Amino acid sequence: MSSVATTGAMKQGLTRARAPVSWPLLVGGAVVSLAFVALFFRWFMQQDRFSRGYMEDWGHAYIIPLISGYMLWLKRDELRAAPRQVFWPGLAVVMCGIASYFFFLIGVSNHLGQGLALILTIAGLVILLLGPEIFRLSFVAMAYLVFAITLPEQVMNLITFQLKLVASAGAGVALTLLAPIWGYSITVEGNTIVLLYKSVKIPLNVADACSGMRMVVAFFALGAAVAVFACKQWWQRVALLAMAAPVALFMNVVRVAVLGIASLYTPALATGDAHMLIGTLLLVPGLALFLTVVWILNKLVVDPSPAVAAIKTAESGTPGRRTP
Repeated sequence: MSSVATTGAMKQGLTRARAPVSWPLLVGGAVVSLAFVALFFRWFMQQDRFSRGYMEDWGHAYIIPLISGYMLWLKRDELRAAPRQVFWPGLAVVMCGIASYFFFLIGVSNHLGQGLALILTIAGLVILLLGPEIFRLSFVAMAYLVFAITLPEQVMNLITFQLKLVASAGAGVALTLLAPIWGYSITVEGNTIVLLYKSVKIPLNVADACSGMRMVVAFFALGAAVAVFACKQWWQRVALLAMAAPVALFMNVVRVAVLGIASLYTPALATGDAHMLIGTLLLVPGLALFLTVVWILNKLVVDPSPAVAAIKTAESGTPGRRTP
């Protein structure tokens, strides 16, 4: 085949790969989307209530779908060029997801199980309507949606008390070190910190909002996003995720200590709803810590440039052959 014919075939293939989506596919996608929202509407409303209501620190759930969408946008060229096909085995995954949802809705009521069933249904729809290749490219973005699901209250109750003690002890040490600067005295009893400032006792009860559990989930979500966007090697991503829990616990100690210092001037902050605001603001220095870890990891191992890699390949001989 001549070079002209080869070039023409490549252009035709690229044109087919980048062909605009047909109207029937758009209409079908809209119908499936509406049916999906109608099916899981109750779960969406429940998650919204958890994020805005008594479990205030789950507000990061609103951001998770946006980050997943950004992951897909970064792969837009690959997704556009990937072959699309109806892959019928995906229907079994969809039915499994729907059955799981009704099981955790009617059989054993569990919000986490319902959320996982929702994600499984999304994965099945992608496999069914778009094919395995599109599923492979969008798998990480779909799996990231797990961070938007509120954990069961039973799990929270089992873990939060110990995290409250850690937050109280850590904040107690920090506030003790800062006591000479502000001129207060401090006592720590369990999860309660009492500041004595100008003959006024200011109790800081480390509530569930300050326990650290929700901050751990939020920082795991933040660390996972940084790992996907900023890390190139799998071991760097694992190392970054391993840092999520220590960073979350450290930032939670900082949050309690900040609330303690702020309560010296406005005692109402000790019992108010400032936990959510301060916890949200601490995501910024948390992000800075993660980026610092990424910078250190990148400095530990320097990827060779293409020229250096080519020289090393030439020196080592042809792949598959032993050099003398």
